[in-house]
Amino acid sequence: MNVYEIKSMAERLEGNTYPGRGIVLGLTPDGKTSVAAYFIMGRSVNSRNRVFVREPDGIRTEAFDPSKMVDPSLIIYHPVREIGQGLIVTNGDQTDTIWEFLARGESWEAALRTRKFEHDGPNWTPRISGLIAPDGSYKMSILKSADPEGSACARFFYEYPAIAGLGHFLHTYVCDGNPVIPTFQGEPERVSIPADIDAFTAELWENLNEDNKISLFVRYTNLETRKFEQRILNKHL
Repeated sequence: MNVYEIKSMAERLEGNTYPGRGIVLGLTPDGKTSVAAYFIMGRSVNSRNRVFVREPDGIRTEAFDPSKMVDPSLIIYHPVREIGQGLIVTNGDQTDTIWEFLARGESWEAALRTRKFEHDGPNWTPRISGLIAPDGSYKMSILKSADPEGSACARFFYEYPAIAGLGHFLHTYVCDGNPVIPTFQGEPERVSIPADIDAFTAELWENLNEDNKISLFVRYTNLETRKFEQRILNKHL
């Protein structure tokens, strides 16, 4: 077994109809550009009724058709926010919790210890989060139920150096399931990061399940100049 095996995102997504929501963080092969990607998927009408829209400091989710919105509590949030020269990426409103803690000089671990998985039993969808530092290193976290009843929260934190061409992929579910969707297990998965933002965006979008994919965000940030390029794809637009 090669514990250091690196796979492409196409390989990681191939044949998986429902990894749920996913975060990819890493560094381009030349070591000069940090990379962040976030995608959302959905099975219900309410979950699928979303798009990503730009904000001055990142992006937020928005109802594509407001008349179809049922419960906004877990699907409308600010998944990407800048914090100084860093970038927060999450699958829920814990983005704002992290931002508030960091803004007053506290740690992201402290922020996430105030949060838990989502209240959507029996799935108890994990809260996944990422934080890119100005030097390209990054942290990832998953908060998930410690038991089938959702009676307690298990919190996992990971910290990675910036390694050229390498990224990590963290997603909410192992795969689709019925009636319960299995929660992600193990460490974030090692993935290769392409040099070109459009190539990476296409690789992600084309390998997400056509029926269940909703929106995708990708940002490439030059570590020296801090200039960035980003792409946003929405199935409904």
